[in-house]
Amino acid sequence: MTQRDAALAGKITQALKQAAKHENVDPEVLRLALAEGTLVVPVNKRHQGLKPIAIGKGVTVKVNANIGTSPHDISLEKELAKLAAALEVGADTIMDLSTGGPLDIIRTDLLADCPVPFGTVPIYQVMVEARSLEEVKADWFLDIVEHHAKQGVDFVTVHCGISRKALPLLKNRVTGVVSRGGAFTVAWMRRHGQENPLLENYDRLLKIAREYEVTLSLGDGLRPGCLADATDKAQLYELKLLGELTRRAWAAGVQVMVEGPGHLPLHVIRKNVRLQQKYCGNAPFYVLGPLVTDVASGYDHIAGAIGGALAATYGASFLCYVTPAEHLKLPEVEDVVDGVVASKIAAHAADIARGLPRAMDWDLAMSKARRSLDWKKQIELSVNPEKARTYRELSQAREDQCTMCGRFCAMKVFDEMFE
Repeated sequence: MTQRDAALAGKITQALKQAAKHENVDPEVLRLALAEGTLVVPVNKRHQGLKPIAIGKGVTVKVNANIGTSPHDISLEKELAKLAAALEVGADTIMDLSTGGPLDIIRTDLLADCPVPFGTVPIYQVMVEARSLEEVKADWFLDIVEHHAKQGVDFVTVHCGISRKALPLLKNRVTGVVSRGGAFTVAWMRRHGQENPLLENYDRLLKIAREYEVTLSLGDGLRPGCLADATDKAQLYELKLLGELTRRAWAAGVQVMVEGPGHLPLHVIRKNVRLQQKYCGNAPFYVLGPLVTDVASGYDHIAGAIGGALAATYGASFLCYVTPAEHLKLPEVEDVVDGVVASKIAAHAADIARGLPRAMDWDLAMSKARRSLDWKKQIELSVNPEKARTYRELSQAREDQCTMCGRFCAMKVFDEMFE
């Protein structure tokens, strides 16, 4: 019996209880949402030491951090450091997107150190290990998903929504296909003249997901890679198909969330969230940013946080972080920290805007600490205490003031005049 089966049967699993405790909500609230498909609790039964969390309706907006090697930068030690740093600053989930080095070793070592839900994009391993596109068989697309599931991965991105009918819709795009998994799938389909194996063999994929209790993250392989391509025919064709696949997954007792763009101008973010909710039955929406401008190189974590805050306010449940290194290079540890923190700020801002119970408590506590000039408490309450502490120590200010205002501190002046 899967988590979804249990929820539909009115049963509250141990994982659901743990997730509810993490959110400080009644487990029955989560059970109802899981049963209706608006919430997921990714828990592969083979992931040892996992602390379950909930993603979706009625809970805090979650943040994912992508880590992983590239063909030009292979260091398990560095990726383990990224994992530790991401968890330290509050990443709710981790995805290993490695494309260089011994992938199985990298994945299993990262997974062993990861107490939060762990995701992968299985097709990357096919891309890396295949000697040529010609030798890749259709079965490989499914076999590699099962391989990752057996290793304990909690959720997988699968590009099931790319169909042959959508390919002609790509011809007028500025940036074409920017998803690596999506581009490989399109290339395979063109080279072999066949339909997408993940779409054609979707029932087998559901069987794998059900057996290992793997949550499917239906990837947007045709997502827009620039503002000019946003909400075009190819993107919407795929989104509608993902809605159909979502319902098939629910019927099979499989948990599912839907991935979204990408690059979107601010004024179309609401429309994109509404379309996903309409076509996909309010399944949890996992947005990649979205980036609200194409020119923020070096600051794409800010562009992504702006879009993420707005998307989550309108109903997205899950933000994939963007680092300052996006579009430029593989991120370093400090880039991972900046990316997670930016997205955590966006997620929290959205929790407040959505009126989530207790979301404002954190901010109120900070306001009271500032009012009383309690620097220690302010640092403790910061989204990244380490950075706040560093700034405070660098200032070498007196205990009762900072170097910004000094004796002209507005709160001190107000108190003195009031008294």
